[in-house]
Amino acid sequence: RKLRKTGHHTSETAALAFDDMQVPVAALLGGSEGGFQQVTGTLEGGRITHAARSVGVSQAALEAALRYAQERVQFGQPIAKFQAIKFKLARMAAEVEIARTMMWRAAWLFDQGHCMREAAMAKLFASEVAQRVTWEAVQIFGGYGYITEFPVERFWRDARLMTITEGTTEIQLTIIAREIGL
Repeated sequence: RKLRKTGHHTSETAALAFDDMQVPVAALLGGSEGGFQQVTGTLEGGRITHAARSVGVSQAALEAALRYAQERVQFGQPIAKFQAIKFKLARMAAEVEIARTMMWRAAWLFDQGHCMREAAMAKLFASEVAQRVTWEAVQIFGGYGYITEFPVERFWRDARLMTITEGTTEIQLTIIAREIGL
């Protein structure tokens, strides 16, 4: 059955169940003992992909907020002229760039071989940046940020998924802790 989601309406999600399904041992992915290892082996690349998606939604929110702040006039000047808005946009830009750099490094290490720690770090940081940047974009838009006609509302909803899929924030922290010897 199709499941309704808060965000990511461009992709469908469905529940799938098999009752009384028998699978011959020869048809099992990874054999009778290796399926879990085979599936978890794809997680590094998936986490890097989700870091990239997080960077993408963050960049889109930043660009929309920059445009809006330069166009929206309050008290006789664009709101981008106000220090509070400048600081928000500057922090957003810095965080997006740091997340992008972490994602690129993790992708480069993935091409070299093992990068469990870096993939988890990139996914953790980039997904949390997506949360903050999209939130701030909504704030900069004010009431318009909550209206579906403006893209930042969708960016904000879509960013929420990034801290959940391919392992929650807590899973990423568990992996990082293990990878640094804790």
